[in-house]
Amino acid sequence: MRHGRKAVRGPEGLCAAGTAPAPGARLNSMYFSPPSPVRKIAEADFPCRFGRFRIYGFESGPDGRVEEAVVLKMGEVASGPPPLVRIHSQCLTGDVFHSLRCDCRAQLELALAQIAGERRGLLIYELKEGRGIGLLNKLRAYELQDHGADTVEANEKLGFEADLRNYELPARILEYFGVRRVRLMSNNPDKIQAVERAGIEVAERVPCLVPVLATAEEYLRTKKEKMGHLLEGF
Repeated sequence: MRHGRKAVRGPEGLCAAGTAPAPGARLNSMYFSPPSPVRKIAEADFPCRFGRFRIYGFESGPDGRVEEAVVLKMGEVASGPPPLVRIHSQCLTGDVFHSLRCDCRAQLELALAQIAGERRGLLIYELKEGRGIGLLNKLRAYELQDHGADTVEANEKLGFEADLRNYELPARILEYFGVRRVRLMSNNPDKIQAVERAGIEVAERVPCLVPVLATAEEYLRTKKEKMGHLLEGF
């Protein structure tokens, strides 16, 4: 059963429009976000162990509330069949420090390898640490999990929803590259729906399944049972 979402404030205590939510209002960033123009800040050649990509930096939003993202692009994506796309949320603990509490780094590497294997596609790397609650709040959530809370309960104890992300910026980035239809690499049905609400057609869901480690099994089980993620192996 998918976990019910309750009315809470976001990490800054403000709703998407920049005002405090009305009493009893339901705030869910995955579903509510005003569109904002996207700005390309820089681009450069980017060889890595998976292949030769082009790296881009984007930002969106008014001054003081700027949202940033990095994109790795390989091949021509504006024409031809829908390209393979992965929208990956930043996970410093996993992507950089090789944490075994989650599967984030393994998913990131799988996505890059599959894009490189097809020689065509996009990886959009959003700065949405901890499903949008931020790095230090994520570490606070880790502490709560060490004392028995699961990943959803920990967010709620801190005053957040299970998932605060929205996908307006990735959608605008895809439009920048001339992409309107994608093969989205994801295990999260809510992400697929949110991307489509933002104006991008998901022509196919491509599973992003990696081996399940014992240290991450409870975390992944919670995402499967409470958040509806399409996971296998346990």
